[in-house]
Amino acid sequence: MDRHHSASSTPSADPEQAGNKVYDVIVVGGGSAGCVLAARLTEDADVRVLLLEAGTATAELPEAVAHPPAWLALGETPANWGDTTVPQHSGSPLDGPGPRIMLPRGKGLGGSSAINAMVFARGHRTGYDRWIEHGAKGWTFDDLLPYFQRTETAVNGARGRGTSGPLTVAPTAEPNEVLLACLDGAVETGHRRAHDISGGLEEGFAPVDLNIVDGHRQSAADAYLTPALDRPNLDVITRATAHRLLFDGRRCTGVEYGVDGRVFTVRAVREVVVTAGAIGSAQLLLCSGVGPEQELLKAGVEVFHKLPGVGRNLHDHPIVGLVHRTRRTVLPARGNHAEIIGLLRSAPELDGPDLQILFVDLPLPNPVAPVENGFTIGVSPLLPHSRGTLRITSSDPYAAPVLDPAYFTDERDIRVTLSGIETARAIARASAPASWGTEEVAPGPDVTDTESLAAYARTAFQSYCHPVGTCALGEDEVSVVDSALRVRGLEGLRVADGSVIPSIPSNNTNATVYAIAERAAEFIRESA
Repeated sequence: MDRHHSASSTPSADPEQAGNKVYDVIVVGGGSAGCVLAARLTEDADVRVLLLEAGTATAELPEAVAHPPAWLALGETPANWGDTTVPQHSGSPLDGPGPRIMLPRGKGLGGSSAINAMVFARGHRTGYDRWIEHGAKGWTFDDLLPYFQRTETAVNGARGRGTSGPLTVAPTAEPNEVLLACLDGAVETGHRRAHDISGGLEEGFAPVDLNIVDGHRQSAADAYLTPALDRPNLDVITRATAHRLLFDGRRCTGVEYGVDGRVFTVRAVREVVVTAGAIGSAQLLLCSGVGPEQELLKAGVEVFHKLPGVGRNLHDHPIVGLVHRTRRTVLPARGNHAEIIGLLRSAPELDGPDLQILFVDLPLPNPVAPVENGFTIGVSPLLPHSRGTLRITSSDPYAAPVLDPAYFTDERDIRVTLSGIETARAIARASAPASWGTEEVAPGPDVTDTESLAAYARTAFQSYCHPVGTCALGEDEVSVVDSALRVRGLEGLRVADGSVIPSIPSNNTNATVYAIAERAAEFIRESA
């Protein structure tokens, strides 16, 4: 069975009827976190849940969503919101503005889990130690571990992994041969061959877990939401764009939203949970008058609740590609193109990895020269210090927010990236990759000085599509949600998605978002 059509009968509830119903919980955003919450909360037949999603049902997403190697083209489809950053910083005023960066995020049930590269990896345990700097209580790696385990059935059976969760995760059985050559090159140059690089406990290089089951993508909608759709206590409304949150005093009591040009309202007697992601969740709070006072006034939004941290702390993993041409033919991908990663330290004195090396079986587009046959080694600083902002320019919920992740504005991120480039080049020169007749095309072997490599990093990077932080978790004055994910100073309102991550994990982020949502479901059940 083509799992992409497993939800083909997904009904969208009637907004008119929904307005006449009484819901216990309204979940705004049907991405990874929203699917988890809708499924977990409705396990209790007495809890009535409405899930609102601005995009389409699963069956209306592009056919390519189901097929793992096709994910690279999904950014050009309606399954992506199509966000682009403001011009990024070039490093010198003399160089003018830097590039605008595409920032893909999913639009449709499953959210970004329906368009991402399907990597399912926990951040290394040391990366979560930074969350305490914001006053977050009970959010260490060990605190999150039961929720990580709850999400997954990990086929590799490694220590600390889940055995009965909705997501079936495993490395690809047959990585592309060129990627295996790169893995051999990493080991040859002295790096550790890890066993379970996805579990959060190891450093080194290994095939990474993927959300691919029987040759098809497994999104959050597939794993969590679809099995829950027949429950009478769950309604789902698609093509529903949230306009603003509704309040009675300090308590959030509902949501105003639009479908096909019509405006509807719906009420929740217990809670509203915002799960629209690092961009959508902050935007909804700001459009509702919750955020920094002066910025709201400048945007023409009436201030309802002053909360200076909303939209601050935006950060992401940039990724810089070293593109190689090979004389030997690289065969088409069987998996997701990027099946092997490395986690390592840019400096030996660090207490954990701050750098990822990613092997990709395609020569990605680059600013130097087109390459028809080859591979790419991606370099990403995993614990970036650079911080940016998300702003709105009006109260119009359909207007795109202004996104400035401020990539590479902190020179420490450049230093980490240059360390990664040095490592990547050493791997590419090792005998196993070199046997493919490998030639570096971008930035090119003649680009060796620090200034030129830094300039390449600042102009040739892309987003790794892991934005976080705009509704940061913690207990300090710039935190947006407290340690139970409740919006500070308000009642009946939580945020539970990647926006609450105060400091990005040292790996891909989707596994962490699933765990946050699992924990949020437990918080909500306990508060009943």
